[in-house]
Amino acid sequence: MKVQPLFLKPVFKERIWGGTALQTEFDYEIPNNKTGECWAISAHPNGPSIIENGPYAGLALDKLWREHPELFGNPKEEIFPLLTKILDANMDLSVQVHPEDSYAKEHESGELGKTECWYILDCKEGADMIFGHNAKTKEELIQQINLGNWNELLGRVKIKPGDFFYVPSGTIHALCEGTLVLETQQSSDTTYRVYDYNRRDAEGNLRDLHLEKAIDVTTVPHHDTGVAPKVLKQENITITTFVESEFFSVYKWEIEGKVTLSFNDQYMLLSVIKGDGTLVHNGEKYSLNKGTHFIIPVGLGEFELDGDCELIVSHP
Repeated sequence: MKVQPLFLKPVFKERIWGGTALQTEFDYEIPNNKTGECWAISAHPNGPSIIENGPYAGLALDKLWREHPELFGNPKEEIFPLLTKILDANMDLSVQVHPEDSYAKEHESGELGKTECWYILDCKEGADMIFGHNAKTKEELIQQINLGNWNELLGRVKIKPGDFFYVPSGTIHALCEGTLVLETQQSSDTTYRVYDYNRRDAEGNLRDLHLEKAIDVTTVPHHDTGVAPKVLKQENITITTFVESEFFSVYKWEIEGKVTLSFNDQYMLLSVIKGDGTLVHNGEKYSLNKGTHFIIPVGLGEFELDGDCELIVSHP
C-alpha cells in the first residue's frame, strides 16, 4: 500500500476555563463556548484523532499505531508517545504540576509522565503565566501551600506571541487568561492541581486538588529551563529549532514559496499555525490551511511544500 501523508480530525474538550478562540482563530466547529482544548494529533485513549484521508480514513490514530507500525518505523514503544494540542485559556488555568514517567507509571495505571512545551500563538497585551516557584525546600513548599501564600510562592513570567517555553515534569505552571497556545507533550492526561482560585464547576462544586501527589513530584528548588532557539535559513524555508530533548524535538517551519523535503526514517507531526499552502506528494496535492494537522509517516520520501505559511513540527 502506497504511503501518504496522514491528515487528522481533531478532538475537542470542554474546560471550565475554555472559550471560543478555537472557532474564531481556526474556524473549527467547536461543541460549545467553553471549549478549552483541541487534541489535534492524539492517540491517547481519552481522545484519539481520526485519520481523514487515504486507505486508513476512519481509523483512530492509536489503532493505526498498533496495526501499521511500519508507518512509524516499527517503534519499540507500545503507545504513540506524543500529543499535540491547541489550548484556549479564556480564563486562568489551575496551578498544576505533572509527574515524570516512573511516578506516573506507578501511581496512574501505567500512564506516561508529562513533559510538555508551549508555543505562544497569541495572548493579550501584557499577558503573563505562572512558571516555577520560589520555595527552596519541600518543607517551605508545603508551608507556603498550607498558608495559601500564592503570590509569594508562585513565579510569573511575561509572555508574547512567538515565545516558546519548555516545561519539564515537576514544574509548577499555569497558563493565564487571554492566551492561545500550541502544546507539544508526552501522551499523558495526568495533571495534579495545586490551586484553582476556589472556582466552582457548573454544579457548584470545588474542583479536586491533588496536593499530596503534587508535592511528591514538584522539583524543589525550581530549575529554570531557558530555551535558546537556533535558526537556519534556506531557500524559501526558515527552520527554528526550539528544543531537542529526550522526549521530543520541536521546530517552527516558515515557508515562503516552494521547498522540497524528504524524511525517510523519522515520522513527523505537523500543525499549520498561520497562512496556507499546499503539500504535493506523488502527484497528489493536499491543501494546508491554518488549523490543519497531519503526520508525515516513515517512508513517504520526497514531498513539496508551497505557499506562505508557518508550521510547528515535532517528532519523538
